[in-house]
Amino acid sequence: MLDKQTLFAMSLFPYLGFLFFLTRSRQTPRLALIGFYVLLIFVAVTIPAGLYARSAYGAELANIDWLHGSAESFLTLSNILVVLGFRQAVLKLQQEKRTANSTVPDGE
Repeated sequence: MLDKQTLFAMSLFPYLGFLFFLTRSRQTPRLALIGFYVLLIFVAVTIPAGLYARSAYGAELANIDWLHGSAESFLTLSNILVVLGFRQAVLKLQQEKRTANSTVPDGE
């Protein structure tokens, strides 16, 4: 059976593939794409934070509130950027649709 650290590390490869194709498609709003990349910062911070929690406190990261909360703040930032990026894209599409509808002459 795989331990959670191994599973966590292995999950990075499919996520990198996801980022590759998402970036390559050029259809993802820029701010949302940045948010997906910020998730990598969360991963990069979580691994050493977990190691520090184990060595300094003899506990798992989830049990050291100040350290766990600090690492999780990068996940929160990532989520905010993704949501704002897609929100921005939706608002832009709505504005374009309103503009297109207002330029259509009456009777057409």
